[in-house]
Amino acid sequence: MVLPSVSPAQRLETEMPRMPDGQPNLTGLWQTFGSAHWNMLDHAASEGYFFELGAMGAIPAGQGIVEGNVIPYLPEAVAQRDANFANRLADDPMLKCFMPGVPRATYMPFPFQIVQGTDQILIAYEFATSNRILRVDNDTLSPVDSWMGWSNAHWEEDTLVVEVTGFNGQAWFDHMGNYASNQLRVVERYTMRSPNHIEYEATMEDPTVFSEPWTVRLPLYRRIENNAKLLEFKCVEFTEEKIYGHLRRQEPGEEN
Repeated sequence: MVLPSVSPAQRLETEMPRMPDGQPNLTGLWQTFGSAHWNMLDHAASEGYFFELGAMGAIPAGQGIVEGNVIPYLPEAVAQRDANFANRLADDPMLKCFMPGVPRATYMPFPFQIVQGTDQILIAYEFATSNRILRVDNDTLSPVDSWMGWSNAHWEEDTLVVEVTGFNGQAWFDHMGNYASNQLRVVERYTMRSPNHIEYEATMEDPTVFSEPWTVRLPLYRRIENNAKLLEFKCVEFTEEKIYGHLRRQEPGEEN
């Protein structure tokens, strides 16, 4: 019997990349696609905030990434979510170029780079030059609360499991004002389903905001175009007028 030959390109699509220690190799440039950064639940298309931008400023429709399409808020937490929504154009941390937190950094419309070692894994995000270190099999406590939290990781067969704690409680999950407190605990799971596809899952727990844990799931895709690279999006300079404009000195004759 003569078996069909397999080209190097075909093998690339079927052979799982692995590290020397046998673990899946997640190193690469990854990105998801969708509109969960606007609203992580199912949502219809809607108009933007400035009619001058027309369709360019509109929010596209999107399928949610939350399992069951429900976030189980405690009754007393709903008021804060609603206040966030009402003031989202002023208060969304992303608009101020603050770090997006976890898991929002994963499903924002920008690529991110994973660089994998044996005892540490670096994730560098394009937006706001955010980054974090995943400490593999070396659980330690966060020395200080932060936007991106503190990540401890371990392998469960071919799945990388990451426990993230130590949040500052200021990040949102999306532009609609969905949020958590500094008691948030996120458990992420990265599972390679093909050489160019990671199944991503994150489960959120926060007993001060939610009545029970809840989970998001979405695919991550490897950027495979020639010369794909992580670029800089240092957005601080674009937010100075929004954040500090009211402090600018008024010259004689200028309107308030």
